[in-house]
Amino acid sequence: MKISILTLFPKMFEGFLDTSIIKRALALELADIEIIDIRDFSVYKFRHVDDTPYGGGAGMLMQVGPIDRAIKSIDGDPYVLLTSPKARPYTQAKARALAEKEHIAIICGHYEGVDERVSALVDENISIGDYILTGGELASMVIADSIIRLKKEVINPDSLDVESYDDNLLEYPQYTKPYDYNGNKVPDILLSGDHQKIARYRKKMALYETIKYRRDLLKKHRFTAEEKELLRELAEELKR
Repeated sequence: MKISILTLFPKMFEGFLDTSIIKRALALELADIEIIDIRDFSVYKFRHVDDTPYGGGAGMLMQVGPIDRAIKSIDGDPYVLLTSPKARPYTQAKARALAEKEHIAIICGHYEGVDERVSALVDENISIGDYILTGGELASMVIADSIIRLKKEVINPDSLDVESYDDNLLEYPQYTKPYDYNGNKVPDILLSGDHQKIARYRKKMALYETIKYRRDLLKKHRFTAEEKELLRELAEELKR
């Protein structure tokens, strides 16, 4: 998969590209990330790409021209995204859908926003949450990371089998050594060796974590008969 990122601040990506799973994926040629400096497509001597908004108002807007020319410089026919608050919040389901594409381009919005005519150049707006950042660079890294980790051979496939937000549930709690840390012990059932009981316990705890932290996700979840029984058990336990 190839990801082209159009940005005003290419240096922000140096650490991102040279760290951890992303660095490994690039080294193994399992993914390719291209950083494009939008300023290279300015027509002005001092490479500025923004201007004041028509009609007045605070801040500066990114101009449509440099962005248009930057997109046209990309080889191939990428699926083009614009980081913007005018979108539904990003989800794991969206990450999986984007991971199926061969080539995507992400335009990092900045300043007060972008000229509205950029909308005609993109396939989709994308937002990583209901809050405002100074620019789309961090958002583009989040999106790229979430997509690349899903590609075959980037990480152990067993690690992808059960993850938070899959099936609209948070992941169950996990533990490692030591068994006892300052009196806080690992649940004994996880040391029982009874895989059926462990699986049931983990499903129960996934439901509990979701109820505790993200009850809104349960509205989208389709409960099995076993999960309904586990919910009844949790309800009784929470009453005590």
